[in-house]
Amino acid sequence: MKHLRLQKRLASEVLECSPHRVHFDPERTSDIREAITKADIRGLVKLGVIGEKKIKGISRVRARKIKVQKRKGRQRGSGSRKGKFTARAKPKEVWMNTVRAQRKFLKELKSKGLLTSANCGALYKKSKGGFFRSVRHIKLFIKEKGMVKSK
Repeated sequence: MKHLRLQKRLASEVLECSPHRVHFDPERTSDIREAITKADIRGLVKLGVIGEKKIKGISRVRARKIKVQKRKGRQRGSGSRKGKFTARAKPKEVWMNTVRAQRKFLKELKSKGLLTSANCGALYKKSKGGFFRSVRHIKLFIKEKGMVKSK
């Protein structure tokens, strides 16, 4: 295998690959040593004396495994997240969740008899208009305005 630099270079040109990827058959070194033209090298490539090593790729096994796990809903904990909650969550869904929680809370208050229907309607419209940030904000607002009916 010593001193076959020229043959390796010629083979890399014939095979159109890097010289590092050229493979010589160790039992046929004498034949390879005699090959000094590209035509000689082509003949040896045809015979299978000179070959090309495969390119080492990056295995996707782990990536596929992670993908399967993510489909199941795994690997989505706080350590895997990049970006704020607002970047990850759809704004419409966030809105739907907040408004639904607020409406549910108002229904509860009305069913318990703590709110009059007029007050409930006014609060309902305010929540629909995005006046309240959260259920806690509604509680504060009701306390401030003294809307709670005393039994």
